[in-house]
Amino acid sequence: MHLNDLELKNRAQWQKAGIRLPAFDREQMISSTKREPVWVHFGAGNIFRAFPAALQQELLNGGFSRKGIIVVEGYDEEIIDRMYRPHDNLSLLVTLKSNGTIDKTVIGSIAESVKADSGLENEFARLKEIFRCESLQMVSFTITEKGYRLTRENGDFLPDVQTDFSSGPSKPKSYIGKLTALCYERYIHGARPLALVSMDNCSHNGAKLYAAVHTFAEKWVENGKTEKEFLTYLEDPSRVSFPWSMIDKITPRPDDGVKAMLEKAGFEDTKGEITAKNTYVAPFVNSEETQYLVIEDQFPNGRPPLEKAGVIFTDRATVEKTERMKVCTCLNPLHTALAIFGCLLGYTKINDEMKDKDLVGLIRRIGYQEGLPVVIDPGILSPKAFLDEVINVRLPNPFLPDTPQRIVTDTSLKIPIRYGETIKAYLSSDKLETGNLKMILLTLAGWCRYLMGVDDSGNSFDRSPDPMLNKLTVMLSSVKLGQKGPFHEVLRPILSNKEIFGVNLYEAGLGNTVEADFAELVSSRGAVRATLKKHLSNG
Repeated sequence: MHLNDLELKNRAQWQKAGIRLPAFDREQMISSTKREPVWVHFGAGNIFRAFPAALQQELLNGGFSRKGIIVVEGYDEEIIDRMYRPHDNLSLLVTLKSNGTIDKTVIGSIAESVKADSGLENEFARLKEIFRCESLQMVSFTITEKGYRLTRENGDFLPDVQTDFSSGPSKPKSYIGKLTALCYERYIHGARPLALVSMDNCSHNGAKLYAAVHTFAEKWVENGKTEKEFLTYLEDPSRVSFPWSMIDKITPRPDDGVKAMLEKAGFEDTKGEITAKNTYVAPFVNSEETQYLVIEDQFPNGRPPLEKAGVIFTDRATVEKTERMKVCTCLNPLHTALAIFGCLLGYTKINDEMKDKDLVGLIRRIGYQEGLPVVIDPGILSPKAFLDEVINVRLPNPFLPDTPQRIVTDTSLKIPIRYGETIKAYLSSDKLETGNLKMILLTLAGWCRYLMGVDDSGNSFDRSPDPMLNKLTVMLSSVKLGQKGPFHEVLRPILSNKEIFGVNLYEAGLGNTVEADFAELVSSRGAVRATLKKHLSNG
C-alpha cells in the first residue's frame, strides 16, 4: 500500500490492514475548499497532522463540514516538497494508546499545501488569492514560540525583519512579515473579517501573535508602506481577532518501532526524512490518544464547528487559567524536568524514565507539592485530575516513543513560563514560602548541569538545539565534572537573567540555592543520581 489518492480507491486492502480511510468525498472536498477556503493553517509539522487536521476530518466524516484545510509552510518548505505533495497531501495518523491498542487512520482533510515563499511567484500569488476570499474564517498556527520572535536576545530586530520593515509588504522574507503582508492583502480587498488563532504551546499565544503582527503594521505605517487605516483594521477585534488557546497533545518524532509495525501491515511509504533545517518528518505521524484544545471564542467571520470534534470554546479568562494550569504546573514543568534529568542519566525514552522512582518522585513533588498550590481552577478541567492523568497514564505510556532529547529543545525559551511563573506566584503570596520550591530549583540547577554536555557517568552527549545554547555553553566552559565550587562568578550572569527565568533569581533570594544545588550535581560522577536521592529523602 502506498499513500496516494489512487491507492485509496482500493479500500479493501486498507481495511484488511486495519487502517481507516476518510469517509467523505475527497475530490469534492478539495474542489470546494480551493474555491471557497474557510481554514488556513501555518505550520505543516507533525502536531498539525496529528491534531487540527484530524479534528477537521471528524467534521468531514460526520457531515458537519464540506471544507478541508489549506496548509501553509513558511519555515521549512522541504516538508511540502518531500512529504505533502508526493502523497497527495495525505498522511497516516498512528494513535498509540496507553492500553496497548493502536488506531491507524489516513488523514485526508488537507485540500492543498502551499509554500509561504515570496520568492516563488505562483506560491505567494496563491496565498494572496486565498486571503482575499470572503469565505476565509480562520488562520491558525503551529509555528513554535520561535516563530513569533522578531528580535535577537539583545532586543535588536532580526536582519530579515529589519529588511521587511523598510521594504514593505511587496516581497517579505520573515515569517511574520509574510503573514502581515497577507493580512494587508485582505485589508485592501474589502478589509474583510478574520480570526488569527495561535495554537502554539506557549503562554498567551494570541497576545504574542498580535504583538508581532502589530509591530509590523506599525513599522509599515511609520515608513509609509501602508495606510494608517491598515493598523486600525488590525486593532479592531470585530474585524481581526487574535484568540488565545491552550493545546495539549504529545506528538513525538516518527518512531522506528511504528515504522516496522506499519511495514508488517503492508504499508510501504514509511521512509522518514530529516530536512536541511533538521525537521523530522515521515508519511506517518505517531501520537498519544489524549488531546485538549481550548480556544477563546472570538471569530468575527464565523468558524468551523470544531466543538463537535471535542474542542472547547470559552472566554479568554478561562483559556488563560487552563493554559497556566497545563504550561506552568500540571504538564510542561514535569516534562522539562524529565527531559533535563533524563539526558543527564542516559535515558532515551520518557516512558522509561517513569519507571525510575527518583524521577517520578521529582515530578510528583514539582506537580503536587510545589505547583498545585498556585493553580487557579479553570472550571472546565480539574487540575488535580489533569495532573493525575499526566503522571499515571500519559507519561508512563510504554507505547508512546517520546524522548527527553526532543523535549529539552529550546529550554531557555520555556523556563520563564514553566517555572518562572510559579516562582513569581510564590513571591507575590503572603502564604507561600519560596523555600518550598526545592525541586523546581534543583531542576534549574540541573539545566545548568545539562548545559555542560556531560552525563552523570562522565560521557559527553549532544545537546539539543536552543537559541541560547552557544552563549550559555561558553559561560560554563570553565566548569569540569568533579570540580569544587564556588561557582558564583560562572553562574551569576545566567541566574540573574530575567529573560531566562522570568525573575532575577538572586533578587528573588533563590540564586544561592541554585548555586549550591549545581555544586552538588557537578561534584563527581554519579552526583546527579546521589543529589536527586538526597533531596527527595529530605522532602
